Amino acid sequence: MQLLTDNEGAMAVRSARAAIEHAVAKRPKTSVDLTPIFGEKRGVFVTLTKNGSLRGCIGFPYPVMPLGEAIVHAAGAAALEDPRFPPVTKKELEAISLEVTILTVPEQLEGEPAKRPEQVIVGKHGLIVRGMGTSGLLLPQVATDYGWDAKTFLDHTCIKAGLSGQCWTSKNIEILTFEGQIFSEQTRHA
Repeated sequence: MQLLTDNEGAMAVRSARAAIEHAVAKRPKTSVDLTPIFGEKRGVFVTLTKNGSLRGCIGFPYPVMPLGEAIVHAAGAAALEDPRFPPVTKKELEAISLEVTILTVPEQLEGEPAKRPEQVIVGKHGLIVRGMGTSGLLLPQVATDYGWDAKTFLDHTCIKAGLSGQCWTSKNIEILTFEGQIFSEQTRHA
C-alpha cells in the first residue's frame, strides 16, 4: 500500500474537520483539494477527543469506498453516531481534536492461538477479533497510549468485541492485524 505524504495527511485531517463541522454545525460543505490517492479504496478511522478523552471513533476497517468519501462518512459518524457517546454539539466543536488513521488491509494471524502474542507488534499493529457472531477492533495507537504488551492488547480487543479477555487463546476466534498511518490536528482548546 502506498503511504500518504505529510501533505496528503494534512488534507485528510482538513477533510475530516470540514465533514464534522458540516455534520454538527450545518456549516457549508468545504471542498478540500485532494490528490489521486484519495480516490483509492482504503480503510480509515476518525477518532475525536475532547480534553484528552475519547469523544467518538468510527471508521471502516476494510477498503469499501474511496478514501476521500470514507473520511467524510467516518468523520460525520464519529461526531454524531458513536453509540458510546451523545452526539457532538456545536458548542463542543472548538474543543474537539481529531485524528485520521489510514489502514492497511487486515490480515489473519496464522498458527497456534497460544503463539498469537509473538506475532503482534505493539506500536505497529492494530487488531481485529472476530468470532461467536461478534467482532472488535482497536487501532495501533491504543496499545501504545496505554502502555500495553501484546497479551494485554489481545485481551482488550477481545473485551471490545464483547467476549472474554482471553478469547484469543481459542482456535475458534480469528485474530487479524493491520497497520495504520496516523495524522492528527494540533491540539485544540476551548
